[in-house]
Amino acid sequence: MRTKQIYTFEDIENFKIQLLNWAQQFDDVVWLDSNQNSNKDTQKHYSYDAVLAVDAFTSIKTDFHQGFEKLKEYQSYAKDWIFGYLAYDLKNDVEVLKSQNFDDLGFSDLCFFQPKKLFLIKDNQVEIQYLNFVDDEIDDDLFIIKRGVEVARGTVFSDIKIKLRIHKDAYFDKVNMILEHIHRGDIYEANFCQEFYAENTQINPLETYYKLNRISKPPFASFIKLEDKYVLSASPERYLKKQGDTIISQPIKGTAKRSMNVDDDKTLKLNLSEDKKERSENIMIVDLVRNDLSKTALQGSVKVEELCKIYTFDQVHHMISTITSKIDLSTHPVDIIKSTFPMGSMTGAPKISAMKIIEDLEETKRGIYSGAIGYFSPNGDFDFNVVIRSILYNASKKYISYSVGGAITAKSDPLKEYEECLIKAKAMREVLEN
Repeated sequence: MRTKQIYTFEDIENFKIQLLNWAQQFDDVVWLDSNQNSNKDTQKHYSYDAVLAVDAFTSIKTDFHQGFEKLKEYQSYAKDWIFGYLAYDLKNDVEVLKSQNFDDLGFSDLCFFQPKKLFLIKDNQVEIQYLNFVDDEIDDDLFIIKRGVEVARGTVFSDIKIKLRIHKDAYFDKVNMILEHIHRGDIYEANFCQEFYAENTQINPLETYYKLNRISKPPFASFIKLEDKYVLSASPERYLKKQGDTIISQPIKGTAKRSMNVDDDKTLKLNLSEDKKERSENIMIVDLVRNDLSKTALQGSVKVEELCKIYTFDQVHHMISTITSKIDLSTHPVDIIKSTFPMGSMTGAPKISAMKIIEDLEETKRGIYSGAIGYFSPNGDFDFNVVIRSILYNASKKYISYSVGGAITAKSDPLKEYEECLIKAKAMREVLEN
């Protein structure tokens, strides 16, 4: 079905830039980059350093109604590489829930495509896989890519004005409402999110992605172009990976800022590792993930490989746990995702109660934010990130959006939670306003 060729490049970073520039001619683009060479200490469980999928041969786009069943049918029929995203609002397919908040982005709830052209990068090698009916284009495409493609800069505004969907006082009120739910025993934790946005504004999506990626160098970066809609993601978080009979989840809960001073930075990292509130957040989500994975796991196979380990990124320190399980290979890969979706790190615990509360208090439909971007391979393996630290852009509507959130627990201080949101939003705001 696919013609495969392998090439070696001395300067793989330059080739990656040339490759992504070349990809801009297509309407359907998914680029996934682990930033392997610049962030080795955060790399675990990686199959590829970077992947590019372009030019849809077949595709599926749908709302949440029977969304997972439609994806299951599509993935089973394609039996090939498929790339795309799962929006947060697929929660309504999993449970009796609703999404009625404001939405000016207009992304569908689920979108995947089977690429005609695929590039898999590991170390200095590039494995090219083209569907057989376009394999005669490999040599010409490589020639054009290596020659370098000049990408039009387009219109880039330097005076982007970011607005807040929820202002500070309203944020405090809403956090206090969540705390009331916690004190009543309705929930233990809720991930409450807020949107920052700009209207009537144009950006160059690729240039914006490059700027965001340079600032953050995250392990789950992605550039998505689906006609007029873009996702420019600097996500540090893996949602779920399947490799053979092993399932891996790596939720993030717990964030601290970085310092230019080495000693101060070490202190910030140490304080995060010992912070009781942050650890309690993380451990609650670990328990939730263990429960989710147990729905498809072989008995006794769910294990916590790492608990509350601190990982350092360019912008922040994060507390990350790693949970794994084993599955029966007859279990359908889409069923594994459906049984854990949405990810606990973006909802709270108990999951259903938390999702109902945050739907009532948030002002914006999450859409692809706090959903997942990734791929299925022909053998049913998959890897998906969590869509956070991401700029979403509807070019037709000239609407830019990014959202940030934080876990609210009984020990939360509304002011500290608000400040943590600003830390998480810093990179996106710098990229857009500077």
